[in-house]
Amino acid sequence: MRKKKRKKKHNTRHKRSKMKNFTMSHSNISTPQINQHLNYNLIKKHSTLKLNQNPFQFNQNPCQFIPNFHQKTPKLPKLVIVNSSKSNQSTVKIPPLVVIGSANADIYVEIERLPKEGETISAKTGQTLAGGKGANQAVCAAKLSYPTYFFGQVGEDAHGKLITEALEGGGVCLDHLKNVSDTPTGHAVVMLQSDGQNSIIIVGGANMSCWPQVISDRDLEVVRNAGIVLLQREIPDFVNLQVAKAARDAGVRVILDAGGMEGPLPPELLSYVDILSPNETELSRLTGMPTDTFEETVLAVSKCYEMGVKQVLVKLGAKGSALFVEGEEPVKQPIISAPKVLDTTGAGDTFTAAFAVALVEGKPKKECLRFAAAAASLCVRVKGAIPSMPDRQSVLDLLQSS
Repeated sequence: MRKKKRKKKHNTRHKRSKMKNFTMSHSNISTPQINQHLNYNLIKKHSTLKLNQNPFQFNQNPCQFIPNFHQKTPKLPKLVIVNSSKSNQSTVKIPPLVVIGSANADIYVEIERLPKEGETISAKTGQTLAGGKGANQAVCAAKLSYPTYFFGQVGEDAHGKLITEALEGGGVCLDHLKNVSDTPTGHAVVMLQSDGQNSIIIVGGANMSCWPQVISDRDLEVVRNAGIVLLQREIPDFVNLQVAKAARDAGVRVILDAGGMEGPLPPELLSYVDILSPNETELSRLTGMPTDTFEETVLAVSKCYEMGVKQVLVKLGAKGSALFVEGEEPVKQPIISAPKVLDTTGAGDTFTAAFAVALVEGKPKKECLRFAAAAASLCVRVKGAIPSMPDRQSVLDLLQSS
């Protein structure tokens, strides 16, 4: 009697991947050269984003990604690079750039000249735009395609809404932006003259009030996990001090923009700062020394060394910029000329933020300065601070053509 052979059923199971792979390359990873065949995974724990809600738009250039947040800014995912080669798998996380600082509503008035004492003059136009050194630097870094967090305060008013929308539109993560009810949003009056130069008066508002005496561990955690931290002097020194100390303890570099409050810098704060970034006027004010010539600037920088900071990034206006490192020759960078200067507001913030982006990406000092000079050159060609911040591709195109 023949036995019937039973046919075995083979169940073919298709493995389902737990995450979607996006193929791209980021030219600015501070690791050895990584080829274009790497798979990049954007990973976010407990993420609720669906596949068709991916907040990142990838362009055809394999060397960059551009944040494109159309709705309320989600928490930035961790960017993880996974080598597709089975024999050589590696993972690199990109730590964000974190800005702690001011957010202002900039009230622009365009005038032919500054009024004399006791004189009233008429402005050509007036408008209100989002600004503030901290907000400017955060939007600049985000538009240069680097993951960026902003930590600051705004009031519960129309100006606060204006700033929040501008930061979100620039692709900045706002998990650490606080709304305070007891004081209005900070604002500034920007008097813009016909040659593009400006004079600014700042009203601190929420930037200077209502800060907790002790910064929460939740807020300091993003500082400890940063790739680099940017500070300015348009918020209280005691806030900057706590942030700078947390960054130093975690081995995170700190750049302090000297713009903002007048008066001496606390020595303890300077001891936690890796790079101090003043312009000529601020350098002179901080050291009590003239800075009219480059030789005088060198002597003033030496005074900064004595104050405890060992690297000084000086913005020299039309004369360019220079990076001073104690014990080394200064690295100079001339300006990259603009066809026409419309507004210098935000140019210094653009320069500082672009320098920080290039630095955290592992670029040499000279390249950092040149990248920053190109970004600042594009900034002065457009009116307004945040509206003038250039995107990464525009900076790269200018560098290639100049």
